[in-house]
Amino acid sequence: MAETTVLETTVLENSVAEVMAELAALEDPKSRAVNERHGDDHGVNLSKLRAVAKRLKTQQELALDLWATDDTAAQLVAILICRPKSFEAAELDVLLREARSPKVIDWLTNYVVKKTPHVEELRLAWLNDDAEVVAAAGWALTADRIAKTPEGIDLPGLLDIIEAEMKEAPGRLQWEMNHCLAQIGISHPALRARALAIGERLEVLKDYPTPPNCTSPYAPIWINEIVSRQDSTA
Repeated sequence: MAETTVLETTVLENSVAEVMAELAALEDPKSRAVNERHGDDHGVNLSKLRAVAKRLKTQQELALDLWATDDTAAQLVAILICRPKSFEAAELDVLLREARSPKVIDWLTNYVVKKTPHVEELRLAWLNDDAEVVAAAGWALTADRIAKTPEGIDLPGLLDIIEAEMKEAPGRLQWEMNHCLAQIGISHPALRARALAIGERLEVLKDYPTPPNCTSPYAPIWINEIVSRQDSTA
């Protein structure tokens, strides 16, 4: 039995080394330059990274070992090949607090946390956390609930918090609070006028550089644009 365990460990270690070598071979200076502008310290094209994960398929143990490398590209692969429902809430909390890259945080929240039975427990626990990244994840999960299952959420109360705190909130947390503000305005007509008024008064992300054919994250523009699209297809 001990020999089998050693053999299995060796195979797993070799697999980690192989994946790391494959990711290193995919490193591209142009991709790194683009990624670094968004705070992500890796140079692997995401389509190619997804292809690596697709070939590996679901491997929970390998995912955990890749995460432990603390390498951003490896952690992104780990997120894609892990088994979300295998994690306990406390384990997900640790993973989030260990994450450094914005892309890793986004993927962990969207591809793992949202697919677990712990999502609501973590949303509530994270929402008022002292750590910016953790609180931002709580607000991101809240924006998702506002759009999909808002029953039981105190939306006027959320608007009170947004109105009082969003202007001075640090970057990532401010971004997710603004996402909630926009989602309330988009999904809840009765609160739309108030959401628009808050956005107009606070002017958060009003001057955010927005590429052509993309919607501005400035809440009044965002809300009006999406509502207009919805009305045109109704």
